[in-house]
Amino acid sequence: MTKYLLGAAVGALCLGVAGAASAQSACLITKTDTNPFFVKMKEGAEAKAAELGIELKSYAGKVDGDNESQVAAIEACIADGAKGILLTASDTAAIVDSVKAARDAGILVIALDTPLDPIDAADATFATDNFQAGLLIGQWAKATMGDAAASAKIALLDLAIGQPSVDVLRDQGFLQGFGVDLGDPNKWGDETDPRVVGHDVTAGNEEGGLKAMEALLAKDPDINVVYTINEPAAAGAYEALKAVGKEGSTLIVSVDGGCPGVANVKDGVIGATSQQYPMLMASKGIEAIAAFAKDGTKPAPTEGKDFFDTGVALITDKPVDGVESIDSAKGTELCWG
Repeated sequence: MTKYLLGAAVGALCLGVAGAASAQSACLITKTDTNPFFVKMKEGAEAKAAELGIELKSYAGKVDGDNESQVAAIEACIADGAKGILLTASDTAAIVDSVKAARDAGILVIALDTPLDPIDAADATFATDNFQAGLLIGQWAKATMGDAAASAKIALLDLAIGQPSVDVLRDQGFLQGFGVDLGDPNKWGDETDPRVVGHDVTAGNEEGGLKAMEALLAKDPDINVVYTINEPAAAGAYEALKAVGKEGSTLIVSVDGGCPGVANVKDGVIGATSQQYPMLMASKGIEAIAAFAKDGTKPAPTEGKDFFDTGVALITDKPVDGVESIDSAKGTELCWG
């Protein structure tokens, strides 16, 4: 597993970026500039841009979901004559017209982490397989609960009402891994399995996780499985559970693999998390822009997928048969933030 993460994922994309022109520029547009995931993504982009002699300008939304700021950022990048844009979209459908304008202007647009809707609205996507990330934590949670999984009470703490693709993929992957029949796999919230207590949104932060968990506990105080879109939301959910004395009897799973989240796995706050690699997404994106600036080369997806897969690993200190994982010690070596 580790060899795959650090070898195959890093080496699978050969873009021939030597000799990139120093006059070329690129843009990085993230959902926010405060989430550790995007902070680390920016670090990866800056380091690779400096290595390749590319001028990098960074932009971010004020909060997760701030499409307006991202539209303005794309317009600025077009006006600046950027050769490429790396984008983690807050609204994967609403941003498409702006992305089209950039591509029509001859700019390479690469979605990072969050595929656009439709995915081919961008020239390429570099991302975690978010469905697989959710599937892994769902499979782990089901195996950990054993026979009790058949009568579980599940709370799902999602990202946003707009249901960006990353939100849907992780949620639906988790439910499928846990053995819940999906309704429309392209959205969350239409499941009919009585084990699903409900969904609430968190904006991907701790305060949102706390409030969403409180709301779902009010709906059903017997919740014993909690899926969260990311680890900050998981931390908030834990505080809500702790306030009512349920932190020791409720299984929490998440996605991200940031250092604080891995520490929470070690401390027993989170049972398992799926780790992704934002620095790799960003650095490979900058390499792709350099190659495009040099000779028009566009990146290819991973074989059998419609995006370039930057890898995912399940982290837990309580492994189960049939679900490959690494422990929190190894996760700490690979974590970010």
